[in-house]
Amino acid sequence: MAVVKLAHGRHKRVAAGHPWVYGTEVESIGGDFQPGDIVEVVDFRGKFLGRGYINPASQILVRIMTRDKHETVDREFFRKRLAAAWDYRQRTVSGTNACRVVFAEADFLPALIVDKFGDYLSVQTLALGIDVYKDTIVELLDEILKPRGIYERNDAGVRKLEGLPLRTGIIKGSIEPLVEIEENGLIFEVDLEGGQKTGYFLDQRENRMTMQYLAPGARVLDCFCHTGTFTTYAARFGAREVLGVDIAGNALEVARRNVTRNGYDQLCTFKEANSFDELRALERAGDKFDLIILDPPAFTKSKKALEGAVRGYKEINLRAMKLLPPGGFLVTCSCSYHMSEELFREVVAEAGHDAGRQLRLVEMRRQAKDHPMLMASPETYYLKCLVLQVW
Repeated sequence: MAVVKLAHGRHKRVAAGHPWVYGTEVESIGGDFQPGDIVEVVDFRGKFLGRGYINPASQILVRIMTRDKHETVDREFFRKRLAAAWDYRQRTVSGTNACRVVFAEADFLPALIVDKFGDYLSVQTLALGIDVYKDTIVELLDEILKPRGIYERNDAGVRKLEGLPLRTGIIKGSIEPLVEIEENGLIFEVDLEGGQKTGYFLDQRENRMTMQYLAPGARVLDCFCHTGTFTTYAARFGAREVLGVDIAGNALEVARRNVTRNGYDQLCTFKEANSFDELRALERAGDKFDLIILDPPAFTKSKKALEGAVRGYKEINLRAMKLLPPGGFLVTCSCSYHMSEELFREVVAEAGHDAGRQLRLVEMRRQAKDHPMLMASPETYYLKCLVLQVW
């Protein structure tokens, strides 16, 4: 087994538990290896730090799989990891038949995503080293969860950075392209083949329950509403009227079916529009809402683009605040890892100042429990959700 030796002073982050080794942190590599092979990682003194898969084509040279020197990365290794991940979800997730079963590094299975939607699984292997074990992983998922079908959603662009092809398709059993899932007493349609990411945003499940105390009697605006999950929750919990806005017409078609399937089509309307433009238009029209939800896609996927993302988040929050009466509520989210919790709060506070409004923090929420955060890996904490009262 090849040995990757970290340079003096560049080992501390990995030694503290972070699962990624960058090429710039490496002093030397001893022994032969092929991309995707398992290698050992040691510090500058030769002390064992972990074992993981290597890919020189990636900025992340090694992703550590185990810190146990005596543990072999084989079929039994994956069986134990997958069984532990599923046991954790059975303990922490309730009120739904859909959840994230494996959350990559946070489940000690780097670059592996597995989502469960009713009787079906959606799988992503986003790095070369985990893709090597895809067949084994699929067989074990079939044994442990016994799904009717497993669908591969390996169409994420990050695979290109790993030298991997983009592909989608059925890899086990059979698949219904459109699947209905249950979530907190509601029914939602999931597009396994063409939906965003693996088909549905499971990470906001617990945050959507804030509608229980925010929505009763409210006129609600749901920006970046996608397939209308927040919209449907708001209607369920007593909103008198909900307007959902999204730029994607195909997502809005699903949103309309979702509100109709749950019996709220008389309360909910949708508009295909750019949410930035619509917020400005509503402000010019002098419109007002009691509750506004902002759940945009990630405005930045790199540190270089952070400045532009800050401007975007500030703009939408400022515009939303101007549409709220004194005492109105704002639920505002960021799913950009590079937008830290502290920076996000600062940006929203600045938007409040520029809008001439006082903000009262009601709740600071994060991603759902089936997306656990590995404390040594800040990258696993990406979703921030602020519930604010605006005065």
